[in-house]
Amino acid sequence: MTIVTPQPLDQEDEEMLVPHTELLEGPQPVQGPVAFDGTPPIEVPQPMEVVGQPEVANTADNQAVEEPQASRFTWTIENFSRQTNKKLYSDVFVVGGYKWRVLIFPKGNNVDHLSMYLDVADSSSLPYGWSRYAQFSLAVVNQVHNKFTIKKDTQHQFHARESDWGFTSFMALSELYDPSRGYLIHDTCIIEADVAVRKVIDYWTYDSKKETGYVGLKNQGATCYMNSLLQTLYHIPYFRKAVYHMPTTENDIPTGSIPLALQSLFYKLQYNETSVATKELTKSFGWDTYDSFMQHDVQELNRVLCEKLEDKMKGTVVEGTIQKLFEGHHMNYIECVNVDFKSTRKESFYDLQLDVKGCRDVYASFDKYVEVERLEGDNKYHAEAHGLQDAKKGVLFIDFPPVLQLQLKRFEYDFTRDTMVKINDRYEFPLELDLDRENGKYLSPDADKSVRNLYTLHSVLVHSGGVHGGHYYAFIRPTLSDQWFKFDDERVTKEDMKRALEEQYGGEEELPQTNPGYNNAPFKFTKYSNAYMLVYIRESDKDKIICDVDDKDIAEHLRIRLKKEQEEKEDKRRYKAQAHLYTIIKVARDADLLEQIGKDIYFDLVDHDKVHNFRIQKQTPFNQFKEEVAKQFGVPVQYQRFWIWAKRQNHTYRPNRPLTAMEETQSVGQLREVSNKNNNAELKLFLEIEIGPELHPLPPPDKSKEDILLFFKLYDPEKEELRYVGRFFVKSSGKPTEIILKLNERAGFSPDEEIELYEIEDGDIICFQKLPKAEEKYRYADVPSFLEYVKNRQIVHFRSLDRPKEDDFCLELSKLHTYDDVVERVAQKLNLDDPSKIRLTPHNCYSQQPKPHPIKYRVAEHLLDMLVHYNQVSDILYYEVLDIPLPELQCLKTLKVAFHHANKEEPVIHNIRLPKQSTVGEVLNEIKSKVTLSHSNAELRLLEVFYHKIYKIFPLTEKIENINDQYWTLRAEEIPEEEKNLGPQDRLIHVYHFTKEAAQNQMQVQNFGEPFFLIIHENETLADIKVRIQRKLEVPNEEFSKWKFAFLSLGRPDYLQDSDVVSSRFQRRDVYGAWEQYLGLEHSDTTPKRSFTANQNGKDTGGDSGLCGFYDV
Repeated sequence: MTIVTPQPLDQEDEEMLVPHTELLEGPQPVQGPVAFDGTPPIEVPQPMEVVGQPEVANTADNQAVEEPQASRFTWTIENFSRQTNKKLYSDVFVVGGYKWRVLIFPKGNNVDHLSMYLDVADSSSLPYGWSRYAQFSLAVVNQVHNKFTIKKDTQHQFHARESDWGFTSFMALSELYDPSRGYLIHDTCIIEADVAVRKVIDYWTYDSKKETGYVGLKNQGATCYMNSLLQTLYHIPYFRKAVYHMPTTENDIPTGSIPLALQSLFYKLQYNETSVATKELTKSFGWDTYDSFMQHDVQELNRVLCEKLEDKMKGTVVEGTIQKLFEGHHMNYIECVNVDFKSTRKESFYDLQLDVKGCRDVYASFDKYVEVERLEGDNKYHAEAHGLQDAKKGVLFIDFPPVLQLQLKRFEYDFTRDTMVKINDRYEFPLELDLDRENGKYLSPDADKSVRNLYTLHSVLVHSGGVHGGHYYAFIRPTLSDQWFKFDDERVTKEDMKRALEEQYGGEEELPQTNPGYNNAPFKFTKYSNAYMLVYIRESDKDKIICDVDDKDIAEHLRIRLKKEQEEKEDKRRYKAQAHLYTIIKVARDADLLEQIGKDIYFDLVDHDKVHNFRIQKQTPFNQFKEEVAKQFGVPVQYQRFWIWAKRQNHTYRPNRPLTAMEETQSVGQLREVSNKNNNAELKLFLEIEIGPELHPLPPPDKSKEDILLFFKLYDPEKEELRYVGRFFVKSSGKPTEIILKLNERAGFSPDEEIELYEIEDGDIICFQKLPKAEEKYRYADVPSFLEYVKNRQIVHFRSLDRPKEDDFCLELSKLHTYDDVVERVAQKLNLDDPSKIRLTPHNCYSQQPKPHPIKYRVAEHLLDMLVHYNQVSDILYYEVLDIPLPELQCLKTLKVAFHHANKEEPVIHNIRLPKQSTVGEVLNEIKSKVTLSHSNAELRLLEVFYHKIYKIFPLTEKIENINDQYWTLRAEEIPEEEKNLGPQDRLIHVYHFTKEAAQNQMQVQNFGEPFFLIIHENETLADIKVRIQRKLEVPNEEFSKWKFAFLSLGRPDYLQDSDVVSSRFQRRDVYGAWEQYLGLEHSDTTPKRSFTANQNGKDTGGDSGLCGFYDV
């Protein structure tokens, strides 16, 4: 069921959005987000800071020209938990005249979260260059309490390379599939999409230089935040001038010299007409891979760049420039309150990190920066001879730099959620910043009060997106005039002050409802585009910093080098622009066949890309072209005969027929059109040259209709070598015996040598060899076996599964080798006696990683089956050496079980390996043999724990084959004696730890720690139960006094008093599972993170495992 209605959108402040690249098995680009439709991707520039995730291509927030059209789409999915498809598409709905649909991965896009995206439904049929811009939210409706509905919103410029956008980690699967949470009722899930569409200006033909006088920087793929930083530094003219004056020489290479690479980049930004590439610069300081950018942030890049430049400037005329521009100093102090003691330490800074959370503007952040901390009570300061003293601790500034760089802390680590989050709160920053305010409250007593610390805003660097991906751009006013410019990768546009300041404060944005007659409520969106770095220039220094930079500042060798580069680039452009006036003629000769056959060519005659090329104007007469050939090859025109190549159905090429005298009178262009059905710009010819006894050319022999031109290759089985020995005409009615004498002569054999002839393809290539003798034993004794070998030859790179980035060794194998052949060769290489202990894992061509599942014993019939991934053939396999043969291992099941000892705090992980048909009872017996029990008669049980809740006690008779320990934690523990003797009114209840935290602007319960069972007796009060719980968990009195206790049903706490009878709360029986009602212990989470808890993602070393459902206890 689907419903489309105009509705308002709610605001939400969660993490962000990536295009839905499949991370493991699905197609994944080497460089970031693609428009993914289930087919292998085309590699594209990587705009994504992720992953597998990635930066948005170009936001279109400056291109909107009309009020948006908005609607709500509702998608009801029944039998949700039983969906077997990896991904589901909704029905198509229309908003703003465009077709959309929602795409979800019910079990996650290779993550343990629901993955959800908005998709352009008709992207495959749209015209080249299409784009559309939408603000949208996606929601999973809570069907019990709407206020708990999870909603996330974002904005995106959709285009061919990114036709879907959304959230890979939308909500935890544990939360979605937990019936107590209210997102799945009667196994039905309801999804809502609110979409607001704006029409955008087509910017494909936009000329930044013409419109603004500036050019942009190309998005090189993973360069993310670098472009906006480089534009900011370039537009500080004093910095640019200093870079130009750094000594470099004409022998330096840009990729190995940061100064030269930066000089080159700045020169091109100053003088180019189109956008500039940054690859030379990134290579020069070693950040030439996607990972380099993922492992750092803009502040680190700024510091790396400045530190390296500072080092290179030492001993030159520009030494100290970095410090003069960017270095300030502050004083850390601790001052005792009751005694005369003060400790100070001076420190320098190149940028300042300012808090955003809890601060309304830059001034509030500076107030917080210099806030005084009191050291008293347990936190007194040890003041040397004075001992422990009450003290004040703080920071004050000694001086500020001429160029003040402020890093806004938009990204923070959330300790309660154990993850990074982006702070999208509204945060204001002024056009003029006065750091002398309130009598210099930020300045230390030692500060020079004669310096006026009044700053004007120069640059606003913006991040649009969330913590897992987004796009970076900058607003800059290069001359500090009222005119701002937006530098967004390749594109530069003029902007007003409101765009650069107010619209980058963050917070919320309201869009007017376009159907006022239906609903007047506005659309509300969290503004994910907001400032993360500010650059201010001190008013008193601006004339010095915003200086003129011209040709005189640029070294002559640099001007010459870059002018030459520009000329070469222009020549290439001109060559491309004039390509339609020329024909490329590729001329193959006997010398090319002799060079290539047996090295790169076996089945065909020649690789046309490796023969001599002529670029000839199309109107040139062919006879005139023959004169060019005469000059090039030294063959007079009268001795040249040209043949046209024909492409066969098997995609090989053969000389088909000689050119006629009439054809040779035509122009090159006419001839190309006649001979080339594909109508491309190439003409392929074979030049027949006859060589006389003294190596002089002879006129071509006469050719009758009965003559056939044959080419001959000789095979030597001893050397396993195939070589070209020439060509000649034979009569179509002739017999093979008539050419044997000629072939023996060409091969250097005696005239009476017996030879075997083999036709290749349709007979115009003949392979021959000596007749094999019975006593001669060769690996490939004849032509067919040798060519079969060549056809299926495959070099395979083997890597240890423990070191998936490094080749261990290479083997030459055949694509037809069986599974046994392959593992036997690997075992030989590893000096392993038993090949069955080798286990192989295939390679994912898109992620460049091992696939998650190994190859089962003898399931892959041939080597080729192991190497194929979608439509690509890999040449990599991963191996591991097992402790038992693979067939035996596949009959076993390995379970990772955490054993909780009755008297020990820390659990111990045991890997239990048993036959798949074994029972849970046998698992517990195996554990008993490995652990020390509290007493000899202790009994064990096996529990299924998921996200800190107990979902199942396994029956002792249950088979282990389908038990999954990859997603759930398996816990073994002793059964307490008191549980074995339950009274008729006693209840065994679940007890879980929990804390409350804000999510989607609501307080939600989050479980943590180890869940456990507890017996409660009839009429037992909470006070009595608390005594037993404290004793069981060994919690100190002071800590335990802070704990709260609540009865929880469907995720909502009902707090209990000491006098409450707890058993009265646990009377309901008509619940989906016993875990839905539990006694909750509310306190702060101080437990260490343990590797065995839910979602271990450990690799199962025995058998398959599928996602289990939820079970009653």
